[in-house]
Amino acid sequence: MSAPNKSYDPVEVEALKPEEIARMRDEALAAIAAAGDLQELHEVKVAQTGGTSPLALANREIGALPPQAKAEAGKRVGQARGQVSQALKARQEELEAERDARVLVEEAVDVTLPHDRVRAGARHPLTTLSERIEDVFVAMGYEVAEGPEVESEWLNFDALNIAPDHPARTMQDTFFVENAAAGEDQSGVVLRTHTSPVQIRTMLDREPPLYVICPGRVYRTDELDATHTPVFNQVELLAIDEGLTMADLRGTLDHMVKALFGDDIKTRLRPNYFPFTEPSAELDMVCYVCRGASVGDPQRPCRTCSSEGWIELGGCGMVNPRVLTACGVDPEKYSGFAFGFGIERMLMFRHNVEDMRDMVEGDVRFTRPFGMEI
Repeated sequence: MSAPNKSYDPVEVEALKPEEIARMRDEALAAIAAAGDLQELHEVKVAQTGGTSPLALANREIGALPPQAKAEAGKRVGQARGQVSQALKARQEELEAERDARVLVEEAVDVTLPHDRVRAGARHPLTTLSERIEDVFVAMGYEVAEGPEVESEWLNFDALNIAPDHPARTMQDTFFVENAAAGEDQSGVVLRTHTSPVQIRTMLDREPPLYVICPGRVYRTDELDATHTPVFNQVELLAIDEGLTMADLRGTLDHMVKALFGDDIKTRLRPNYFPFTEPSAELDMVCYVCRGASVGDPQRPCRTCSSEGWIELGGCGMVNPRVLTACGVDPEKYSGFAFGFGIERMLMFRHNVEDMRDMVEGDVRFTRPFGMEI
């Protein structure tokens, strides 16, 4: 670059001649218009506006002009560069619009076509309800205990004060895997008919105090129909400690029912008989549909409770001292309570499921409406 020279004639600077500036501008505008995509436009921008572009080099020559010539030359070069910049901006907007329109067409998805993705399933409501029940009692300080589904006859019956001639031990109610050997003092093997053997195992393995809840699958020789199934889920509870009474049992059951059905649900105990508890009772809760209003009112029948006002949940009672003795627990020092109910029955109550067969057929159309609750 030459030094300022007041006597230098700017007309003789080739790069600053009006026709030369116009030529460089027109070449730049033509290159911009010819750019077919954003990548080509970027290359044109570097070539026409960069530090080595023709207009940039011409702009450098202005410094060599005398002061009276700089203003006119600067205005001429500045206008040309401004036109190039405006053309670049306009062309970029055009190319971006074309790109966006092309993407919409090329990457469009026809949502009406069948898709090949596997539809999301759902956790079975029996699983989620069982875990919810467990959470209720774990929050109260109980532990979850589990055991095998194939049990010895002694754990399933004898330890629970169920005599050898009890009807439940016949082939009509129990699936026998292996009968006791004739003439030998040996227990048979059965598919457990309740989860009570888990309670027995817990009392044999651990020292009181014990607070456990025992969920699991059980088996009985029932026909599969709308209200019965040969394989179902049950949950039982066992509490062994000093000074436990029926009042503790009643409070525990009240808390469970309120947690599962609502704070306004009332419960009652009806006397009953079970060989493993004494005294024994049936737990009922007020009908969650009619709240007992249908009793004696033929104008307002309730199909859920058959207008009786109460729904039976399951059996409960104080642990029979004979059961405590069979498990090596001193009945003079410790007392306990237990209860059990079917989870399928609880699911029918909570969600108005009318046919128990829907729970075991494996149709995802049944499980999906319950959602993915965890």
